[in-house]
Amino acid sequence: MGMCSCCCRCLEIMCAILLPPLGCCSMEFWINVLLTILGYLPGVLYAAYVMCSVDPDRVRRRGDSDDD
Repeated sequence: MGMCSCCCRCLEIMCAILLPPLGCCSMEFWINVLLTILGYLPGVLYAAYVMCSVDPDRVRRRGDSDDD
């Protein structure tokens, strides 16, 4: 894990705390918007969960296969 990767992860965490929907993308974004509307803390917790559970390499590989 390089310095750039660590800085990107820290930036994602700060975005998830300040504006929870920004920490997610695609379907997770809309779920997080709904949770944030219902309450700030559920949105933050869900954003943290998504960031910790989603493998960025898997998402990139899935996105690359769509271009074929």
